[in-house]
Amino acid sequence: MGGGAGVLMGPAIAQAYYAGWPTLVTLWSILLSTRVSVTVDVLSGLYPARRASELDPAVALGYE
Repeated sequence: MGGGAGVLMGPAIAQAYYAGWPTLVTLWSILLSTRVSVTVDVLSGLYPARRASELDPAVALGYE
């Protein structure tokens, strides 16, 4: 949802703050930034999830 809001609000914010400069937002830039964002999100969530899946639940709960 955050990515969708960024895609919708990004060009408007760019026009508001850089009113004297021409701004160009292409479909390619939107797709590239979305892909990079999704890749970073998946990789940053995958490492802790994998480590957690390797723990024995009884041992993990015993440390609390």
